Amino acid sequence: MRWRSTHLPLLLFVLFLSIGTVLGFRICSYNVKKLTPQKASNYRVMHTLTRIVSRCDICLLQDVRDPAGTAINSLMGSLNRYEEDHHYKSVSSKGLGASANNLEQYVFIYRNKSVTVMSQHQYGNKPSFTRSPFVIQVQTKGTAIKNFILVPLHTDSSKAIQELNNLYDIFEDISQKWNNTNVMFLGDFHAACAYVTRADKKKIRLFTDTKFSWLIRDKMDTTVSDNTNCAYDRIVVHGKPFLKAIIPFSAKVFQFGKEFKLSRSKVLDLSDHYPVEVSLRSSALLLQTTPLLMLLLQYFLSAL
Repeated sequence: MRWRSTHLPLLLFVLFLSIGTVLGFRICSYNVKKLTPQKASNYRVMHTLTRIVSRCDICLLQDVRDPAGTAINSLMGSLNRYEEDHHYKSVSSKGLGASANNLEQYVFIYRNKSVTVMSQHQYGNKPSFTRSPFVIQVQTKGTAIKNFILVPLHTDSSKAIQELNNLYDIFEDISQKWNNTNVMFLGDFHAACAYVTRADKKKIRLFTDTKFSWLIRDKMDTTVSDNTNCAYDRIVVHGKPFLKAIIPFSAKVFQFGKEFKLSRSKVLDLSDHYPVEVSLRSSALLLQTTPLLMLLLQYFLSAL
């Protein structure tokens, strides 16, 4: 049976997406819900978390409650045993929150062969944020965009509109401070359902300013429960250069329960949120793969 020429555009599209996905540089964000030393002592929980984080070149963890670093050290040890081809490092914020008994940390975990943390900055305890952003500037290898800033935020759900609007001020400050407008915002924004309605978006500059692109869309459900369908967790990038560096359609919710064949209860042992992710183009690797791509195309073209 010969291939019909009408199949070619679809074939090219599938090949493009397949190669882009394989070679992409993945950035992830996960509200892991009260990651404490006690939670980290659960082998099954840590094994699943290790599998989730190991998929990512950079992973932001939120709601980490680990002032002594016990849980994160355990995770790092597990990652470095699990992934022999990669060595992982981490950088963490201080404990953040409105109450001394309810402090959370932002933790970035990254592959040190492909990522270098160039700068870090912890914003002070301003009234505008319950958990002020802990910002890092990274340099990456083999990606279409090689120097960018990551701004995490886990909003207070009751102040989500105000805190999201104030991220614009963070953008102006940090882009000037580090002379870099390639900025990505990520985290559990509570940016959906009753916390942020369609009307509320008019009050948030990251929504109204068209220079910011929301990669996790409103209809993407980032929650585990069947009783909610809300895009609480988001990834936002500033500017066309950053947007062009993103692999099309790579921004998604990672439903690891389906991927790892876990029950709903096992998923909820980690969190009531799913991770979200996006991939950057890996231009250098794509060039190395071009001969293979050409062989595949020649094979299918010869069958037309």
